[in-house]
Amino acid sequence: MIETDALVIGAGPVGLFAVFELGLQGIAAQVVDVLDEPGGQCAALYPDKPIYDIPGVPLCTGRELTRNLLLQIAPFSAGFHFSQQVEALARQPDGRWLATTRIHPHTQQQFLARTVVIAAGVGAFVPKELKVEGLAAFQGSQLFYRLKPDDVFAGKHVLIVGGEDAAVHSAIALAQAGAAQALSVTVLHRRDVLQAPPEELAKFAALRSAGRISFVAGQVSSIQTSGERLTGVAISTPDDQSLTLALGGLLVCQGISPKLGPIADWGLAMERKQLVVDTASFATSAPGIFAVGDVIAYPGKKKLIVSGFHEATLAAFAAAALIHPEASNVLQYTTSSAVLQQRLGVLPQP
Repeated sequence: MIETDALVIGAGPVGLFAVFELGLQGIAAQVVDVLDEPGGQCAALYPDKPIYDIPGVPLCTGRELTRNLLLQIAPFSAGFHFSQQVEALARQPDGRWLATTRIHPHTQQQFLARTVVIAAGVGAFVPKELKVEGLAAFQGSQLFYRLKPDDVFAGKHVLIVGGEDAAVHSAIALAQAGAAQALSVTVLHRRDVLQAPPEELAKFAALRSAGRISFVAGQVSSIQTSGERLTGVAISTPDDQSLTLALGGLLVCQGISPKLGPIADWGLAMERKQLVVDTASFATSAPGIFAVGDVIAYPGKKKLIVSGFHEATLAAFAAAALIHPEASNVLQYTTSSAVLQQRLGVLPQP
């Protein structure tokens, strides 16, 4: 169990800025996100698209915004916990909140937090599953929904299901020489039309011509197993043919979609699948739990990153009032406060 002053649920831009504002208030935070990297929707859906409405930043991409926010919160040494989703949130007799996350189907992590900041956006971004009978049992061993940084596919016959950026990028990565190179790479998509940046499609075509990547049009209809191993799949083609493909690893890149998930089961007041908050503090209906960003609803709410930054600021001040009720409520500024500059690492600690 990890004990913390604040647990931030969601590592998108608003969640990351909440870590910054909490840090300024002297509050250490742990961050949980269902994705395997920070950035939330910015990183998952439009990492390279331009964003024009961040104050003081005329132009940046989702990836650049994420990188800058991570640099900004670096002095506060937040703990990050990726690829896990908060399944349950229960208040304890001492007023703290016990959060239980699911990492894999049979593993969990627990956090005991004095305050919780929900910055879950429009929901947890989860991969669109390949729904074939019996396939789910192999997730984490032979079935994956994102290209892993290690060599789990090295030396194996790999099937990649999908026809967009992630599928094309993964096929190129696994087909090229290196420690993680697959023995063979086959891409399966319902039709022989792929969508990716032109330079990626050019690399894909070159590797396909060289025999390093194969392409099959069709859909997985069933799986083949031997003992506890996934050994192959049956494929239905557009012309109603059936073929069998042996494999050692399966990578599914069918995109991701937001789901509200377990938040609806936490007993918090909601309206149209969004959390109801007090706009003076962005507190939810449960003491010690705050919510910011696209997961909340209130009159005049605008689903903009800049609005989320404002909400995260007020939530951090409210969390500080709960954790340190004895502290002075005099507003301090980073331009002049020695305390804030010490927390930021600008001045040495006393």
